[in-house]
Amino acid sequence: MGKNLIQQKRGKGSSVYRAPSFRYYADAKYKPVHSGESFEMTIKDLVHSPGHSAPLAELVSGDKKWTVIAVEGLKVGDTVNVGYSSDIKNGSIVPLKNIPEGTIVSNIELKPGDGGKLVRASGTFARVVMKSGDYVTVQLPSKKKKVFNGNCLATVGTVAGFGRTQKPFLKAGRRYFKMKAKNKLYPRVHGTSMNAVDHPFGGSSSAHKGRPTIAPRNAPPGKKVGKIRPRRTGRRKR
Repeated sequence: MGKNLIQQKRGKGSSVYRAPSFRYYADAKYKPVHSGESFEMTIKDLVHSPGHSAPLAELVSGDKKWTVIAVEGLKVGDTVNVGYSSDIKNGSIVPLKNIPEGTIVSNIELKPGDGGKLVRASGTFARVVMKSGDYVTVQLPSKKKKVFNGNCLATVGTVAGFGRTQKPFLKAGRRYFKMKAKNKLYPRVHGTSMNAVDHPFGGSSSAHKGRPTIAPRNAPPGKKVGKIRPRRTGRRKR
């Protein structure tokens, strides 16, 4: 009798792999900003959320209260510009069309009003490369260039928390509690180390099971093992 692969277990929506979102501090998204609207907000506090790799900043202005991804160099008490402002400084939350070319940005909206989707991990940043009419080209951390609507909001600066991945865990216990905070699967065991009933690559006949490690792009969850439709295989020729 076979057993479900991890992909099959996670896909059915069992409570074991459900994110503990009730422990997360906030969504850390922009609120809607009307065209031409501009105002200043003060950083009330910098907080930690187990659901985010970067610290969060609480912004207040009168009855307005935002929780956004914090950027490097900000501290409690600083003021940031929000909206269609011409004053661009570190921490400003403004549309991409108002940001000069070559400026480093983060927490970019995919569509105007979605609250911010890209470049939110600690230490990451993107760069405004070119403007063309109502559209802005941005170079993402992957070095890929993507075209955005000029009204998409973005934060000027690099996401805070740079160097997080450089600090070693040193022992498995710390890694265990780190993964448990986000309800991630840990440890991850190689398929070749499993038994034949647990994984297609499992078994006792050495590490080479005679099964290809390339699965098609549209493979069902039980077949998505190994390399998922890679662009190329083998060693790269120089």
